[in-house]
Amino acid sequence: MEKFIRKRVTNARNDIFSGITVALALVPEAVAFAFVAGVDPLVGLYAAFMVGLITSIFGGRPGMISGATGALAVVMVSLVSEGNAMGADGDNLGLYYLFATVILMGIIQVLAGVLKLGKFVRLIPHPVMMGFVNGLAVVIFLSQLGMFKQTVDGEKSWLQGNELYLMVGLVGLTMLIMWGLPKIKGFKKFPEALIAILVVSGIVIFGGLDVSTVGSFIRDGGGEGLKGGFPLPNMETFAKIPLNLETLYFIGPYALILAAIGLIESLMTLNLIDELTETRGNGNRECMAQGGANIITGLFGGMGGCAMIGQSIINIKGGGRTRLSGIVAAVTLLMFILFASGLIEQVPIAALVGVMFMVVIGTFAWSSFRIINKIPKTDLFVLILVSSLTVVFDLAIAVISGVIVSALVFSWENAKRIRARKRMKDDGTKIYEIWGPLFFGSITAFNEKFDVKGDPEKVEIDFVESRVSDHSAFEAILNLVKKYEAVGKTVRLKHLSQDCKDLLYKADAKFNEIIVEDVDDPRYHLAEDPEKFTKGLSEYKLLDK
Repeated sequence: MEKFIRKRVTNARNDIFSGITVALALVPEAVAFAFVAGVDPLVGLYAAFMVGLITSIFGGRPGMISGATGALAVVMVSLVSEGNAMGADGDNLGLYYLFATVILMGIIQVLAGVLKLGKFVRLIPHPVMMGFVNGLAVVIFLSQLGMFKQTVDGEKSWLQGNELYLMVGLVGLTMLIMWGLPKIKGFKKFPEALIAILVVSGIVIFGGLDVSTVGSFIRDGGGEGLKGGFPLPNMETFAKIPLNLETLYFIGPYALILAAIGLIESLMTLNLIDELTETRGNGNRECMAQGGANIITGLFGGMGGCAMIGQSIINIKGGGRTRLSGIVAAVTLLMFILFASGLIEQVPIAALVGVMFMVVIGTFAWSSFRIINKIPKTDLFVLILVSSLTVVFDLAIAVISGVIVSALVFSWENAKRIRARKRMKDDGTKIYEIWGPLFFGSITAFNEKFDVKGDPEKVEIDFVESRVSDHSAFEAILNLVKKYEAVGKTVRLKHLSQDCKDLLYKADAKFNEIIVEDVDDPRYHLAEDPEKFTKGLSEYKLLDK
């Protein structure tokens, strides 16, 4: 019992410290993404609080952090811009259209969870996953380079001279503390990211150093400050915009895109955290939690959000493993907004950049360099493709493209595996023994194996070593039989699955004579009937034992 309590206390301490660190890192991220979307910083901060809190409590992946993200903000830019153009100057209709879109986005995500679409993340191949983390690491790195710029006369320019050296030095010091602290005996259990932020902040504040801080970052972006009140329901949305089909046609496509991006990023992050913690989250539950969080966020005036891989990794690396870490991060962020805005605005941007650079190092799959010459070239191509598209476009386009390319490669490789062993019986019957999967991709190769005109009067086609996988395969068999019959030849079919035989029987009564019923017919089913396929696979495994 004492060991159990001690472990619980240790986990709680790690979760609390890790949550505070994440809250500090969330501030500039949420503010920056709000600026990207063209809305007030508090809209991003409220989203980070509400989405983070709700998903931490109800989500399918303890330890995963959610909030306002850049992937969503990029899409929101045109939404807000077009919405503003629909009203008069000063109406700010774009913001209210954004809130309505976030609500609809949440409804779509809840439906995805109810329909159990979260399981489809299992179809994402490993090269796509590696490409995703590598591309995302590069994106996080590039996003932090903007912090090395300053605003002069309304224009951004790179830091130079002593200002640049000071910024680089403070970033390097933050990274050095995070790298070295766990190596010192007795300090391994301390939250290195939080300590690094506190040390660098102390040096800047007490040393009177003139560097960019969270406060100056907000003011440079056009914001007035971090101070705000408790988020309240925003009923103005329903009064400002018309609730009709025209509005639905406008926000519908945006909501669908945002829902897809949010779910893909969240489920990919969930998979990554699963690997890091060697545990398993619940994708469908996460879909429903993300959707519910976005519905509430839209109603309370937030810009919506999804899982944040950078902050999630900060949390995991800091020891955050349970729902407590995400709850602490969300509540601490709200406390910053309500009571500690003045203190948080003094935190130097350099300290937060240093933390994010360490996240980049921890996120990038360095093992991908070691396996370049050990994996198939097609997998390497997919890895590079996904990494590049993540940087150039966004996560959703990259992952979908990677999955499509992987699926096409898989189909092509399997299409080449169809084989036909030919032999003659003593009675002059020609036998075709089919090997390999028969599906839409291998139909052409399958048809090329037969010599309808040159074959003898009797032909037997044996499918015992082949799997008839889909309706296209069934149609190919049907057409082949008709070709033999058209030239007056007799054909017999053996070892077809029961599903395939049933379809052929329905197509033409002649198949009752053509198909040979054997007791050792295969027990698999057509892929178009998943329940039968699963049942058949289970029976096959039992027989195999």
